[in-house]
Amino acid sequence: MGIPEKIKQIEEEMRRTQINKATERHLGVLKARLARLKRMQEEQASKRAGGDDGYSVKKAGDATVVLLGLPSVGKSTLLNHLTGSNSKVAAYDFTTLTVIPGILNHKGARVQVLDIPGIIKGASEGKGLGKRVLSAARSADLLLVMLDVFNPDSREILLDEVRAIGIRPDEAMPRVNVKKRSSGGVTVTDLAGVTHVDEEGVKQVLREYGQPNAHVMLREDITYDQLIDVLMKNRVYVPTLTVVNKIDMVDQSYLIDLKESLRFEFLPISADNDVNLDQLKDQIFRKLEFIRVYMRPKGEDPDYDEPMIIRNGATVEDVADKVHRRLKEELRYTRIWGRSVRFGGQKVRLTHPPMDEDIITFYS
Repeated sequence: MGIPEKIKQIEEEMRRTQINKATERHLGVLKARLARLKRMQEEQASKRAGGDDGYSVKKAGDATVVLLGLPSVGKSTLLNHLTGSNSKVAAYDFTTLTVIPGILNHKGARVQVLDIPGIIKGASEGKGLGKRVLSAARSADLLLVMLDVFNPDSREILLDEVRAIGIRPDEAMPRVNVKKRSSGGVTVTDLAGVTHVDEEGVKQVLREYGQPNAHVMLREDITYDQLIDVLMKNRVYVPTLTVVNKIDMVDQSYLIDLKESLRFEFLPISADNDVNLDQLKDQIFRKLEFIRVYMRPKGEDPDYDEPMIIRNGATVEDVADKVHRRLKEELRYTRIWGRSVRFGGQKVRLTHPPMDEDIITFYS
């Protein structure tokens, strides 16, 4: 029996299985087997295609935002108005047939914005331009989900398609540690009082992935889907920001009703008329968790005109690497003035995380 037949057989068995507490383990093992087979199928298809499985875009700027939406939702117009790019715009589907990049400059940050072709249901299975299009979304630091004011329910369709290629929108990597060992079988240490998986189920799932000997430490309550994500090792965890476009075509009462009916937060915009685009730029900046730090050369004033942009959680070492990749090798010490230290000019280690608007001086 070939891989496609095995996949079909498993999918049929999953459809026949009722979902309840008693079947959680069985379904978890089936999902693990299905994910493993689909990955094998994708690898074989990639080899037959010569390894060309998606669009390749060189990353630029301080972060990358990918515009995700159905055809003709207004992504190209938004890209042009945010970045000054010249993406082709027309009132018909599939105007964008490749990935169009642009740079958004905001508060000292340079954000790469990618306009990808419109996504349709089934794209993850190859429809439209399929996985080639969605592959560009894996490079995103933020997915900007763009909806039409007359079709706001398409958000879940779009997110389902990116989930199908291994992107986990608005999720964090599960706090699970799997350590291989040479013998002893699978042992599970539960530090969180797990309710969605059990020890025997964890063992069966690991065996599906050829790991009969391992120590699994669960630091939070997880599902079998999350355990599979950890074992697949190719999942991408990306935050989202949702906008509803073309609000210039409806009245205020329509928008009020829309906000009450939808179960997710969104920013209403008009890309054509620049409505709320300044707010959108601010929200992109916040969602990317940018931090501005000011460099202060020895004996000089801080450079407040051109802040260095880093991400929240970055360290002094990351700042040094951004200044020059060999700087940390020559560095004697670093001083910081700002909210991240107890007093101005405090010496800090390379592992110290700066805070927004800190001032940094490197001494080499």
